[in-house]
Amino acid sequence: MNHDDLYDVTIIGAGPVGLFTTFYSGMRDLKTKLIDNNTELGGKITMFYPEKTIRDIGGIPGITGANLVKQLIQQAMTFQPTVVTGQLITGLQRLEDGTFLLTSATGETHHTKTIILTVGSGIFKPIKLDLDGADMYEKTNLHYSVDELARFAGKRVVISGGGNSAVDWANELLPIAKSVTVVHRRDDFAGHERHVAEMREKAQLFTPYSMVELHGDGKRISRISIQHLETKECHSLEADEVVVNHGIRGDFGGINGWGLEIEDERFVVNGAMETNIPGIFAAGDATTHPNKLKLIAGGFTEGPIALNSAKRYLDPDAQPMAMYSTHHEKLVETGK
Repeated sequence: MNHDDLYDVTIIGAGPVGLFTTFYSGMRDLKTKLIDNNTELGGKITMFYPEKTIRDIGGIPGITGANLVKQLIQQAMTFQPTVVTGQLITGLQRLEDGTFLLTSATGETHHTKTIILTVGSGIFKPIKLDLDGADMYEKTNLHYSVDELARFAGKRVVISGGGNSAVDWANELLPIAKSVTVVHRRDDFAGHERHVAEMREKAQLFTPYSMVELHGDGKRISRISIQHLETKECHSLEADEVVVNHGIRGDFGGINGWGLEIEDERFVVNGAMETNIPGIFAAGDATTHPNKLKLIAGGFTEGPIALNSAKRYLDPDAQPMAMYSTHHEKLVETGK
């Protein structure tokens, strides 16, 4: 592969939205390249919750993150795009002919006519537990993601956090764990209402509490001290496994220096998913706009909108959208 070959569109970020946008780019018969800084495709799902059940995609009652990514990859490869992994894109140069030259942190270059940013929150790093000695237990029973549900079977699990991930993991673990206890700094939880109600009914909750000390032998945590934020009352919780969901820090890295308009750590786009730089579009968690729907399903709409905008940028006379997949000539011919 010659990295300097000119592509119609380069999609940066291979999470669910980037993968689906790659498929849709093939539907529009564009020469497409997909780049991700990780060595595995799937973005945040692959990194942090491959076994989490996702239930808010139309027509799919429930699917694990890993299986969703597997199907998205299969779909994305339909039109044989070029896929590049393990490259963090940092530099951007606009050439005299209006095309872009992208540069990776290790010096590779990629030549493209348009760019679609589906980078989510950027480089993902979990917000770690800020307690003495916490790092000692990261290789044993202190977790920032749940990679294998089976290891929690029959265990006393303590979860720290109150966002979507904390709520969802509590509900996923309740049927298999011996007990699930959730410790959160506030009385309110940020998850979907129905999921929060399910967790409140079955899990043991301590709010508003925070973890203040870990007790163990230097290899495994056996007990946790928690403290009420207002009364300062303390409790001790026995624990076999500890899951910390305090959120994820994202960093766009070198993309921050491209001159894109950013608000609340997101790229500002209009209804056509256009950024303030002509030829650069964005979709998914990386974006902010007035009608933002913070669901994967919303990203599955934004990605094709961005791609259609890129198509019209390349050819103002192009049709506003791809033909329906049921009538697409290549898909009908191959039976895919």
